[in-house]
Amino acid sequence: MYLLPTTLFCFLLLSSTVKAGTQTEGQSCDVNNNRLQIGTYQFWSDCDSQTYCTARGTCAKRGCRQDDFPFGYAPDDELPRKCPRGEFCPDEMSECQVLLPVGSECQLNRDDQCEAPPNFPELADDSDRGINFNGSVCLKNICMWANVTEGDTCIVENTFYIAYSADGEFPDIRSRGNCRLGLYCDGTSLKCLKEKAIGDSCTADKECASWNCEPSGKCGIGADVPRRLAIWVYIVVGICIFGGMFGTLVGLFFWHSKQRDADREKRVQYWREQNAFHQNLMQMRETARASIISPNQNGISSARSTIYSRDGALSDESQAPIMQNAAPKASSGLRNYLTEDNSSDYEDGMMMQTTDRKNRF
Repeated sequence: MYLLPTTLFCFLLLSSTVKAGTQTEGQSCDVNNNRLQIGTYQFWSDCDSQTYCTARGTCAKRGCRQDDFPFGYAPDDELPRKCPRGEFCPDEMSECQVLLPVGSECQLNRDDQCEAPPNFPELADDSDRGINFNGSVCLKNICMWANVTEGDTCIVENTFYIAYSADGEFPDIRSRGNCRLGLYCDGTSLKCLKEKAIGDSCTADKECASWNCEPSGKCGIGADVPRRLAIWVYIVVGICIFGGMFGTLVGLFFWHSKQRDADREKRVQYWREQNAFHQNLMQMRETARASIISPNQNGISSARSTIYSRDGALSDESQAPIMQNAAPKASSGLRNYLTEDNSSDYEDGMMMQTTDRKNRF
C-alpha cells in the first residue's frame, strides 16, 4: 500500500509547491511554460481552462474555442465564439487566425490550421480516421497537401503516445504521411505504396485498407465494421428461443397437472368421507324410524315404543322395574318438532306430532 507509481509520486510532490494551470484572469503567467503534455500531447499553460497566457504575462479570457462544449465551463457561462470558415482557433485559444498556406508552421496534428488545396474534394478524408483535413496535413509542424501519388517520395511522421492497460503503460505509435487516399508512406523506403487488402501481411495499421493490422501480422476486418452473422446462426437462436418457451410451457403444464391431480384426489377423498358419513346418518335414521314405529302386542302400530302401555300402565312384556327416584326420561327430539304455524309436519309419509311434556306421569 506504500508503493505508488512514479508519475503519481511526482505529481504529489510537485502539487504541494506549484499550482500549475490554476491562474485566473488578471493573474501572472509565463508563456515559456506553454507546452504539450508528454504522452498525451495536450496543450498546457499556467492559466486555467477559461483563460490563456498573453505576451504581457497575464491571463486573459479566451477569444475562441475549438469544441462545441469546451471543458471547464459551467452551463450558464458565456462561451467564446467558434471560428468561421477560413479561420482556425490555435491551441492557446487566444483568438481566431487565418488559415496557413503550404509551407507555414503549424501545431502538432492540427491539419485544420492549413489551407486546403484547390482539388480538396478528391483529396479530403471523410472516413473520420484523421488522415488529413480537406486534403491538407500538418507533418513535422509544416503544412502540406496530401497529394503524393504511388511510387513517389513522401514524408512520414511517427508520434509516440502513452497508452494504458491493466498490465501497465505501453507505447502507441501513430504514423502519418502526405500520400493520397488509398496509399500509405512506407517508413523504410519513404515511398507511397498501395494499401493492402484483408489477409495480406502487414507491420502497421496504416498499411491495411481496413486500418487494422492484427497481432498475427495479417490485415483484418476494420474495427468499425459491424460483424455480420450467418443466417443459420439466426435460425439456431430462433429455434432455441422458441424451444425454450415451448419447453417452459410444457413443463408448467405437467407441473400444474400434478397439482391438479393431487387436488382432485383430495376432493374425491373428501367426497367419499362425506358420502360415508351420509350413509351412516341414513342408517341411524332408519334405525330410529324402525324403533319408533315398532308394533305393540295387539298388532297396532304405536307412535312411540315405550315400556308403558297406552293407558299409562306397565306393559305386560316389559320386565323393567319402575325406579322410584328416577328422573323423567326426556323424549327424543329426533323426529318431533313443530312448524312455524304450529301445524303437524310430515316426513317420508310419517306424521310427526308434538309431545306434551306436561303431566307426563
